[in-house]
Amino acid sequence: MPLICGVDEAGRGPLAGAVFTAAVILDPARPIAGLADSKVLSEAKRDALAALIKRDALAWCIASASVEEIDKLNILHATMLAMTRAVEGLPVRPDLAQIDGNRVPKHLPMPGEAIVKGDAKVAAISAASILAKTARDAELVALDALHPQYGFARHKGYPTAEHLAAIEAHGVLPAHRKTFGPVRAWLASHQGALF
Repeated sequence: MPLICGVDEAGRGPLAGAVFTAAVILDPARPIAGLADSKVLSEAKRDALAALIKRDALAWCIASASVEEIDKLNILHATMLAMTRAVEGLPVRPDLAQIDGNRVPKHLPMPGEAIVKGDAKVAAISAASILAKTARDAELVALDALHPQYGFARHKGYPTAEHLAAIEAHGVLPAHRKTFGPVRAWLASHQGALF
């Protein structure tokens, strides 16, 4: 039976922080109940499932692409890079990578298949979405501890009214993505000052 890994990302839309990806090969002998798209699960449920995935999957790997890579490559190419890193980081080599969305990274070491809304259809992609989301959320909670005035633990870097107001009041951090509209606009009006 071919080994298939599911691959998904978290954090394409936020204004701050890395984009995270994960690749997961599930063990047919140890099914994990309750897997679903991470966006429809509560934080507590995601955290509980992430622990089960790490314990019971045949293999898993979490990877990321940095803010600098996002600004250099653009968010799509940075996401593809992070997906490739996650797949290459698996301790077991799968025969096929099933990717959430409509694109397959060009440099995968095995065939890839794009599945639109795969995080709701394919258990291994659901598992990958949960690992990517919980890892990214943990990074934003850590960022919140360093910069509590921005509210990262609440909005996770997304362009909420609270986050946009914090940028206006406190400026742009190195953790912000400089090529994203609201951040780019603030930098343009403040001569590129970083705080």
